[in-house]
Amino acid sequence: MVVLQDYWRSSSAWRVRIALNLLGIAYDSQPVNLADGDQRDQKYLRINPQGIVPTLEIDGLVLTQSLAILEYLNETRQAGFLPSDVSGRARVRALAMAVAMEIQPVCNLRVARHVVAASGGVITIEGWMRHFVAAGLADLEAMLAAHPSGRYCHGDGITLAGLCLVPQVYNARRWGVDLTPMPRVAAIDDALSRLPAFAAAHADAVRPPE
Repeated sequence: MVVLQDYWRSSSAWRVRIALNLLGIAYDSQPVNLADGDQRDQKYLRINPQGIVPTLEIDGLVLTQSLAILEYLNETRQAGFLPSDVSGRARVRALAMAVAMEIQPVCNLRVARHVVAASGGVITIEGWMRHFVAAGLADLEAMLAAHPSGRYCHGDGITLAGLCLVPQVYNARRWGVDLTPMPRVAAIDDALSRLPAFAAAHADAVRPPE
């Protein structure tokens, strides 16, 4: 049994849901409610000492960190999430990291809440998110425009970069970011989001009933 410790709105967990769907890997989703602090529960910390999601239990292993999980799935399932040429792999990794390592860390809810508290409320969560998500996606737009290729982030195949882009665009819309200056980002998101594996992984599709 493949088990995914998941949170419906986590962009990191969302990437892994997409990958599992693309590969046709059935999994048991075990929700970790980040809003309620389930990730800090000692039982969960024994599984994932960082207290974050996702955690994927597969092949007798317990895997953490979404990009590491995606690379593991790519290598063990021949998923094609990375191009066959070395330069292509470097570009796709750079695009993926522009989201996962530049935008996401500063837009983590823990970070945003700390900033709000430290500023005495002068900085709002909404303002913080809009600023950094917009700036990060503008950089991603420029990276995509510098070497345009194919329908998606890199050629016509679904890559690590696309898996990272779609959840981040959802976050952009959630926080009211204007995507008009980012037509390439928006077009790739639209094309990928129409694919069944992406649609089934969407936060709204897996959101637990209230």
